[in-house]
Amino acid sequence: MKLVFPNPGLDLRIPNHADLDRMEKEQAEGRSQWDNKAQYILTCVGFCIGLGNVWRFPYLCQSHGGGAFLIPYLILLVLEGLPLLLLEFAIGQRLRKGSVGVWTAISPYLTGVGIASMLVSLLIGLYYNTLIAWIIWYLFNSFQSPLPWTQCPLNDNGTGFVPECQKSSTVDYFFYRVTLNSSASIADSGGIHWPVVACLFAAWTTIAVCCMRGISTSGKAVYITAILPYIVLAIFLIRGLTLKGALSGITFLFTPDVNELIKPNTWLDAGAQVFYAFGLAWGGLISFSSYNPVHNNCMQDAVILTIVTGLTSVYGAAVTYTIIGFRATEKYDNCISKNILALLNAFELPEDSITVDNYDTVLSHLNSSHADAVLGLDIETCDIHGLLSEGVEGTGLAFIVFTEAITKMPGSPAWSVLFFVMLLCLGLSTLFGNIEGVVVPLKDLNVFPKKWPHEARTGVTCLVGFIISLLFAQHSGIYWVTLFDNFAGSIPLLIIGLMEMIAVVYIYGIDRFNEDLEFMVGHKPSIFWQVSWRFTSPLIVLVILFFYLVTQAQEDLTYLVWDQDSVKFPSLTSQPYPSWINVIIFIIAGIPSLTVPLYAICRLVSVLCNKKKISKQTTV
Repeated sequence: MKLVFPNPGLDLRIPNHADLDRMEKEQAEGRSQWDNKAQYILTCVGFCIGLGNVWRFPYLCQSHGGGAFLIPYLILLVLEGLPLLLLEFAIGQRLRKGSVGVWTAISPYLTGVGIASMLVSLLIGLYYNTLIAWIIWYLFNSFQSPLPWTQCPLNDNGTGFVPECQKSSTVDYFFYRVTLNSSASIADSGGIHWPVVACLFAAWTTIAVCCMRGISTSGKAVYITAILPYIVLAIFLIRGLTLKGALSGITFLFTPDVNELIKPNTWLDAGAQVFYAFGLAWGGLISFSSYNPVHNNCMQDAVILTIVTGLTSVYGAAVTYTIIGFRATEKYDNCISKNILALLNAFELPEDSITVDNYDTVLSHLNSSHADAVLGLDIETCDIHGLLSEGVEGTGLAFIVFTEAITKMPGSPAWSVLFFVMLLCLGLSTLFGNIEGVVVPLKDLNVFPKKWPHEARTGVTCLVGFIISLLFAQHSGIYWVTLFDNFAGSIPLLIIGLMEMIAVVYIYGIDRFNEDLEFMVGHKPSIFWQVSWRFTSPLIVLVILFFYLVTQAQEDLTYLVWDQDSVKFPSLTSQPYPSWINVIIFIIAGIPSLTVPLYAICRLVSVLCNKKKISKQTTV
C-alpha cells in the first residue's frame, strides 16, 4: 500500500504529457529558453559554486580536522544533495514554473513552500551582495602599489603610526577600520559608512543590469562569471604550490583526523554545507530548469552538477590550503627565529650555533642542563599543526588571510586584482540565481502589475534590496552580515528541503513523478533514486534539522567583535548578543520556516469559510 495524500484537482492544475509536447512545438508558453545546454549548465555551476567555496568550505575543513570533513561532505553530497537536486530540476522542468508556481500547481496549500524559498533567497541575497560590495572596495584599492593594507597609516600629527594598527596588523586594520570602520557592538550602529554605501550601489546596479532581462542577459554573463574563476584558481594553485609551506597545507587538507568522524557536529556541518554548495531550497534551480526543453535529460544534469560541485569544492580548498600552509609556515618560522634569538642572547652563543635544523636538539639539551634559565626566557611553543588548524572564520579567510599572503608575493597588486576579480565573478554568478528566485515568485504572486516588463520588476526588486541592505552599511554592518549568515540560510533551508521531498513523494505522488521522469528522460529512475526520495534523503535532513535545533538550544548566542579597548585585542572579543536579537533571529529564520504551515492553515480556513458561505446561500 502506497501512502499518497488526497489531492483533488491536480490533473486540472498541471498540463499532461501530450499538452507539454504540443506547447513546446507551438512555443505557446511565452517563456524564455536557454540558448544552448552549455549556457544552462554554466548558469547552474555558477549558481552553486559561490563565495562559500573560497571561505566557508575551507574553514569547515580547518575546523574538522582537514580531510576528515571531506569524507562526510562527499557522502552526504550523494545521499542528501543529489536526490534533492534532481527533484528540483525535474519538478521545475515538468511544471514549467518558478518556485511559487510549482508548489501551487501541486497543491494550493503548498504555496508557502515557494514563498519561504523566495524569502530565503532575498535574505541571503541581501548579505551576499554586501560581500560583493566589500569585494568591489578591495578591487578598487588593488590598483595601486604598494597595496594600502601593506603598511600602517600615520597618526594625525604625523609623528608615528596609528596605535590601533600597530597593536594588530595591517590587514586586520584595513579590513575592520578602513573598509568597515567597525563599531564595538552590534547595538552601536555608529551611523552609515558611506564608502560601503557607494560599493553597495555599484553591486546592486551590476546585478540589476545583468539580470535585467532574466536568463537572456544573465545567461550570457555566466560565460565569464562561471568560467573565469576556474582559470584564476588554476593560476593561484600554480603560484601557491611554489610558496614555502604549500605542501604542508595540502597534506593537512588530505590527511583525515579519524576522531573527527565520530563527532556529530562534523556530519551536521557537512549536511548543512551541502545545501549551501548546491543552493538547494533557494528556488533558483527550479526556475532555471523550467526554461529547459521538456525532454531535457535532467537526471544527467543533476549527476554532472554533483560531480562538478564536489570536485570544485576540493579544488578550491586545495588552492586555499596552499595559502594557509604558506601563512602557517611563515608564522612557524617567525616563532622559531624569535626563540633562537632569545636563546642566543641568553646563553651568549655564536650566531650560527643554533639553526632551524638543530633547534629542537639544542633546545632539548639546554632544557636538561639549564632548565631554570630556559624557563625564564618565556620560549614560545611552535606547532605547525596547530597553526594549520587555526581556523579563520568566514570573511576573514578572504579579506585577511589571502590579502596577507598576497602582500608577500612579488607583484602583489596584480595578484590582488586577480583574486578579487575571481571573488566578484563567484559572487555575481550566485546572485543571478538568487534574484531569479525572488523576481519570478513575485511575478507568480502578482505582486507587480501584470503590464510591467521584466526589466521593471528586476529594477524595483534590486532597488528595494539596496535600500534594505543599507543595514549592512552601518559601522556595525559586519555583525549583521554574520547574523544573517548564521541564521537566514540554516533552519529555513532544511525545512524547505524536507517539505519539497514530502510534497513530491506524498502529495504529488511518487508514481506520477516517476512517470514524468520516464516521459522527460526516456527511462524510469533507478532503485537508488526511489530509496533516496522515499527514505534516505528525508531521514538525513530530518536528523540534521533535529540535532541542529538541539545544538542551537544548548549554545549561548555570542558573536565576535573588533574592540581596540578590549584586553584581548588584537584578538576578536566574544560578546553575548543583546536580548532583542532574538526578535531579529525570529524574523530572518522563524518567519520563512513558519510560512509553510501558516499559509496552509490560512488556506484551509479560507476554504472552510467559503464552503460555509456557499452552504448558507444554498439553504436560503
